[in-house]
Amino acid sequence: MKKLLLPILLLLVGVGSGVGAGLVLKPEPLPDELAEGHPCGDPATMTAAVAPEPISEAREYAKLSNQFIVPVVEQGRVSALVVLSLSIEVTEGNQPAIFAVEPKLRDGFLQVMFDHANIGGFSGNFTAGTNMRALRNDLMRVARDVSGDIVTDVLIIDIVRQDS
Repeated sequence: MKKLLLPILLLLVGVGSGVGAGLVLKPEPLPDELAEGHPCGDPATMTAAVAPEPISEAREYAKLSNQFIVPVVEQGRVSALVVLSLSIEVTEGNQPAIFAVEPKLRDGFLQVMFDHANIGGFSGNFTAGTNMRALRNDLMRVARDVSGDIVTDVLIIDIVRQDS
């Protein structure tokens, strides 16, 4: 009996840890419009929200040549650095147009990232859906301001935070 006590105790601790980790790391709840009326959301609404839009035009990706390095300043000192890599999705044949205006894009993107860092966007759970969505929307706005409608999306390829 004593031989079984330790494995059972370890099993219970492992299961408890797994459940605790699952609760802590669970994804954000669905938006209100999906959660109404059905425990899993309205099936018709969910299908519409999940179904991919048909792609009417071919796309290309322009990977920006260098990473972006953004300092996170807390209490007057740099507490961390965030390093990001971006690609820009454009309509087919417009990749050279992105590279032609890359310096202007980088300038606008850096300003967005600095502003995002200054409002705490890279602090705490910086990869939460709401934080990333806000950052992507602002990056997309800059890309469209600089390059027009040829830009269909801004993709965050890599994101790393290094605390000091």
